[in-house]
Amino acid sequence: MEKYEEIEKTITKSYRKEIWKKFIQGITEYEMISEGDKIAVCISGGKDSMLMSKCFQELKKHRKMNFDVQFIVMDPGYNQINRQKIISNAKLLNIPIIIFETNIFNSVAEIQDHPCYLCARMRRGYLYEKAKELGCNKIALGHHFNDVIETILMGMFYGAQMQTMMPKVKSTSHPGMELIRPMYYIKEADIIRWVNRNNLEFIQCACRFTENYTNCNNSDGSSKREEMKTLIKDLKKVYDNIDINIFRSVQNVNLDTIISYRKKDNIYHFLDNYNN
Repeated sequence: MEKYEEIEKTITKSYRKEIWKKFIQGITEYEMISEGDKIAVCISGGKDSMLMSKCFQELKKHRKMNFDVQFIVMDPGYNQINRQKIISNAKLLNIPIIIFETNIFNSVAEIQDHPCYLCARMRRGYLYEKAKELGCNKIALGHHFNDVIETILMGMFYGAQMQTMMPKVKSTSHPGMELIRPMYYIKEADIIRWVNRNNLEFIQCACRFTENYTNCNNSDGSSKREEMKTLIKDLKKVYDNIDINIFRSVQNVNLDTIISYRKKDNIYHFLDNYNN
């Protein structure tokens, strides 16, 4: 048996409950895949997107739904070591990747204010363009359960707003395109256990700044996400279900007890109809 076949078995056997069933749950519950879809599975080279790619391959084998996938890797200016690591891991895992180059890292290198936010926006745009070129109507990103709850807390603590990372989003800049997050229910700790079980090693972050900084986040480039990881870890020592409750808080919003909320360009305040 090939190494990649052994790894595939751990997804549907050893980690069936923690990974495979939750992957299926997210896709089914949020209706992420439709008949005839062509999905660009976006690989950054990290553990999350690589696992997501393997899950999609398993889904193609186990499901009867007619859809297609393309595994795309955008090189925004990786150093040679990181680029080669992605290629080697794709070969090891039997993932047929399509690599395309951009010059994003150089474009944001001299920007002082929020360079990582701009970098993330540019990467998203290039991914949509490549997916469209390949005839895809959706892109899949590897954000997981912990990314979701960390985003909720970051929005509250640093953005003064209640929001979440949505399981799927229609693109406003690329008509007809949609973003999906099939790893929505999978916990990072289970991904790490899967990685360790198979003795795999992935690059830590899709960013040149990992060469200089220990902590690198998916979007804001600061230590805010790491702060949230630490906070949640500490809170779980007091109450083990704290992460689940954070997640459920954005699924159980009672508008009768919210002072105000925004829907698109409109703001609704509780005093608007208070006397009615």
